Amino acid sequence: MYNITDANIYKEKSQQFLKNNIPIEYPFLKKIIQYHQYLYYVDNQPILSDMEFDKLFNYLLDLEKHNAGLITSDSPSQRIGTSLQSNFQETTPHLVPMLSLENSYNAEDLFDFERKIKENSNHTFIKYCVEAKYDGVSISLIYENDFLQRAVTRGDGNEGEDITQNIKQIKSIPLQIPLSQYGIKQIEIRGEVLYFKAAFNKFNEQLLAQQLPTLANPRNAVSGTLRLKDSKEVAKRNLNAFLYHISYIQYNLNQENIFPILTQQKSLELLYLLGFKTNYKELIVLNSMEEIITFIQKYELQRDTLPYEIDGLVIKVNDISLQEQLGMTSHHPRWAIAYKFKARQAITQIRTVEFQIGRTGAITPVAKLDPVNIGGVQVSSISIHNQDYIREKDLKIGDYVIIERAGDVIPQIVEVILEKRTGQEKLIEFPTNCENCGTLLSKEETEAVLRCNNPNCSSQVVERIIHFASKDAMDIQSLGEANVAKFFKLGFLKSLTDIYNLPYSEIEQIEGFGKKSVDKLKLAIEQSKQQPLHRIIYALGIRFIGETTAKVLAKHVNHLLDLKDFSIEQLQELEDIGIKTAQTLYNFFNIQDNIHLIESLEKIGLVLTNQFIKNGEQGNLKDKTFLFTGSLIQLKRSEAEEMVEANGGQILGSVSSKLNYLVVGEDAGSKLEKAKKINTIHIISEQ
Repeated sequence: MYNITDANIYKEKSQQFLKNNIPIEYPFLKKIIQYHQYLYYVDNQPILSDMEFDKLFNYLLDLEKHNAGLITSDSPSQRIGTSLQSNFQETTPHLVPMLSLENSYNAEDLFDFERKIKENSNHTFIKYCVEAKYDGVSISLIYENDFLQRAVTRGDGNEGEDITQNIKQIKSIPLQIPLSQYGIKQIEIRGEVLYFKAAFNKFNEQLLAQQLPTLANPRNAVSGTLRLKDSKEVAKRNLNAFLYHISYIQYNLNQENIFPILTQQKSLELLYLLGFKTNYKELIVLNSMEEIITFIQKYELQRDTLPYEIDGLVIKVNDISLQEQLGMTSHHPRWAIAYKFKARQAITQIRTVEFQIGRTGAITPVAKLDPVNIGGVQVSSISIHNQDYIREKDLKIGDYVIIERAGDVIPQIVEVILEKRTGQEKLIEFPTNCENCGTLLSKEETEAVLRCNNPNCSSQVVERIIHFASKDAMDIQSLGEANVAKFFKLGFLKSLTDIYNLPYSEIEQIEGFGKKSVDKLKLAIEQSKQQPLHRIIYALGIRFIGETTAKVLAKHVNHLLDLKDFSIEQLQELEDIGIKTAQTLYNFFNIQDNIHLIESLEKIGLVLTNQFIKNGEQGNLKDKTFLFTGSLIQLKRSEAEEMVEANGGQILGSVSSKLNYLVVGEDAGSKLEKAKKINTIHIISEQ
């Protein structure tokens, strides 16, 4: 923060330069620019136009250009990044573990949270801070001797990726703060990087103008931006950040003017005084859980009026000494809890229903809606699954429906608004024949879906190729849905084997392609030949065979074609393979066309032998079974599963008495609830 006297001087000097070109000394010029950046990015009350600010900033750049010895690390010019940071993805330890928060969804959870606090302390009267739960990406900042030293992602909670250069591109995060003024030598601060709605929409408009794909939603956009290799690109995104927690503080003990932090409220005041963007002015301190619940009910109604996304509120014990007394578990602090808002909902109308054909021939009805915005995401179509689902929801074309994004991600229909029906609505009629190839559709007694059983149906062929090339299968980058559809239409792709015989010289002539993009595609296709056996099994798109089952199968054969010698009974003896999956596998490997396909892929160069390293004898997870649920922070799900298998453990597909460990990430769902009912399952965190 700047005091009034400083502010008046900065304003006066700015105007003298802008109107009369009166020079400003370099040290003072830095402070003036930092002051105007604070007004613009933190206080949201700029007093200069963009042109006037640019004139000041260019004056600074000119001074530094002709006097390189002047440049210091806190100069506003030092935010400008360089490409390909050498330290990107290096891990750096946090000074204090960066834990997740325990989640709550109802009043009972909050009362239980308070009960535990009172049981674990001698306090009967507790004050709480209530703060917004920002829907962004968590960061940790370390300042020492007034300067920003490093910025780190959450990572595994103990250490994270060093993203200092990218964080310097966020103008609301100061490079220098007056720590010494408050008797502080070193400080670690936690916060959240956000994409304000206006900035997000503006950047998407720019992408559209360049005919480039737009960003899906603000949170994912932030996550991807912070991991960009080129920090100059980060600067273009115009991200923002709120700081809300001091996790570590070291004072200069020989200094008298120490700023004491006795409460959470006081810590936010210090962050505000240091010049950070905080919610200090909006902070609410309440005296009971009843007051908090009343506040939550009112605040949730204001959610969509905010200039940024939040997905709940965070309730923290205000007294710092009580926070320290309560301590933390290995997963979360005992003195704070996050109250998650209900899923976002909106009302829209079903205009028509289209029927999509999947790679296994399954017919999926998709409702086409009047476009509606839910939490920054435009929803215009939504899967309505099958005939049973339509009957259960009583859906008709023309209905007004309430839709929500489950977990603020996947859109689904909640219910029909029956009172809006006019009598003009139409029943949803399923086709009797495949709309693509004309084959008569059929449905098995045990299933709810209709199927086209023609394996040569062009829609199925395209979907199988898309699946084969997908990230979790053969991971052929640059061969996504759009390019597969384009190459199929041009006659380049008619089967899986055609992927490895694409006419690259002809593709180079297609608009939007060139030698560089074609070389990239060619390299990705060539590299896919080295994918392990379990990925190839999954890539074949055999019905009921997911990634986990593919790994089970890969471990029990020396060569992929060994599976044609398994009986249905032998297949059922393998882990997590039931009668339906065994029957499907048996059928697949007894169709001669499928055998020819596999033999052709091997001739092309795919490795169909078992390269799995059997670590069972030496692995410390030998004979242990694992299942992951929720969103992992440090690892991708596939990476975590590979770690288990590399150490001799096994991945199961569902919760059962066979499961030893359920690894729980953020926003865990029904698997966690089911595991709690089985005493033999150990429930552990990612850390």
